[in-house]
Amino acid sequence: MQHPPGFLRQLQYTTDAVPAQSFAAKLRVENRSGLCYYPIVQKTAPVRMFGRQKTMPDIYIIGDSTVEDNTPPFRGWGWALKDLTAPGVGVKNHALSGRSSKSFLDEGLFEPVRKGMREGDLLLIQFGHNDEKDDAERHTDPETTFIAHLNRYCDAAVRSGAQPVLITPVSRRFFAGPDSVLYTHGEYAPAVRQLAKWRCLPLLDLENASRELYLALGEEKTAELFVRLKPGEHPDFPDGHDDKTHFNETGARRMAELVAGMMRADPRTAPFVTPYDRA
Repeated sequence: MQHPPGFLRQLQYTTDAVPAQSFAAKLRVENRSGLCYYPIVQKTAPVRMFGRQKTMPDIYIIGDSTVEDNTPPFRGWGWALKDLTAPGVGVKNHALSGRSSKSFLDEGLFEPVRKGMREGDLLLIQFGHNDEKDDAERHTDPETTFIAHLNRYCDAAVRSGAQPVLITPVSRRFFAGPDSVLYTHGEYAPAVRQLAKWRCLPLLDLENASRELYLALGEEKTAELFVRLKPGEHPDFPDGHDDKTHFNETGARRMAELVAGMMRADPRTAPFVTPYDRA
C-alpha cells in the first residue's frame, strides 16, 4: 500500500503515536496488504451508559471558518449539520476562523475536544485552507507537519474511543470557464486522502463533492452559495464584498448536505445522520 508523501518521515516527527494495541483495534497494523479491520457496525448511533443514565453520542467538529458556526452573513457547514443528525445525536462545533491544523493545536483549542470526547463519539476533522498560508503560526508542509498534526487529532480520538473522520478542505469558488473549477488546495487534499487510506479511516471528500456541485450549478448559481454583499449592504463591508471562500446560510446548508450524504455512505458514520436530507 502506498503511504502518503513523507509519511515515514512524519512518524519520526510525531511524539503522540498510537500504542500498537489500540491501533490494532482500529486497523490492521500489517496493512501493507491493503486490508483493514472494520468495527462491528450498528444500525443506530450507540447509546452510552454513565452510571444509570443513558446518553447519546456527540459529533465533535474541528476546522476553520468554512466549518465554524460564525455569525451572519457568514456560516460554515458545521453550523448546519445539526439539522441533519440522527435524533439525540449532539453536535459540538469547535471550528474557528483562521486556524490551521497547527495553530488549532498551538492555541490550545483542541484541549476541550480531547477532554470531552467519549467512546462512541465522532471527530470530524477538516483543515487545509489556512495550512496553505505563509505565516509561521499557521503554515504546515503537506508531506510532513500537516500529516503529523492530523495524526495527533486522530490518535486522541482513538484513545478516547471515538471515531476520527478525515475531510478534505471544501473547494473555493474559482471558475476557469463554464466547465472548470480550479483546484486551490495543492497537495493538502491529496495528503488527507492518502492518510485516510493508510489508517483505514472514513474519508469525506468534500473538495471533490463541492467541486462537482459547483460545476453542476454553474458559475452564477454557485455564487449564490457564498457571501456576496452590495456596497452599503453591511457596515463591515461598505464597498461591498464578493467572497469566493466563505458561505452564506444557503451555502452552509448545501455543504452540510454533502457532508451528511457522504456520512450515509460509510457504515461507521451513517448511524449519526438522518437517512435523508430534511426539507
